[in-house]
Amino acid sequence: MELDGQSVLLRIFIGEIDKIGHRPLYEVIVQSARKHGIAGATVLRGILSYGASTRIHTAKLIDISEDLPIVIEIVDVDSKIQQFLPVVHELFEQCGRGGLITTEKVNVLYYKPKASK
Repeated sequence: MELDGQSVLLRIFIGEIDKIGHRPLYEVIVQSARKHGIAGATVLRGILSYGASTRIHTAKLIDISEDLPIVIEIVDVDSKIQQFLPVVHELFEQCGRGGLITTEKVNVLYYKPKASK
C-alpha cells in the first residue's frame, strides 16, 4: 500500500473503559480499520483529560483513574476515511458511551513498511 501527499488524519477520543462486549473499543476500532484496508492506526494513552462531561480523568497516583483518555489516530486518503467513518459511528453506538471524532488534512511525507531482512 502506498500513501503519499494529501491525506486525512482521523482522530478518535474515547475512554479506556469503553468496551464492546469484553473487548476494548480502541482494539475493535483498530482491528476494523485494518480489516477495511486503512493505511495505519495508532492508539495513544493519555495521562490527563476532560471532555463534554467536564469530568477530569487523570493518572495521578493519589487519584488513579480507571478511565484514562485514549486517542486513536488513523491516516489514509480522504475517500477511505469517509468510507470508514460510518463504521466508527456504529461502534460508538454499540459502545453506548461518549467521545469525540475529528478529521484534519495532513501531508504524508514518508510511509514505507520496514525493510525485510
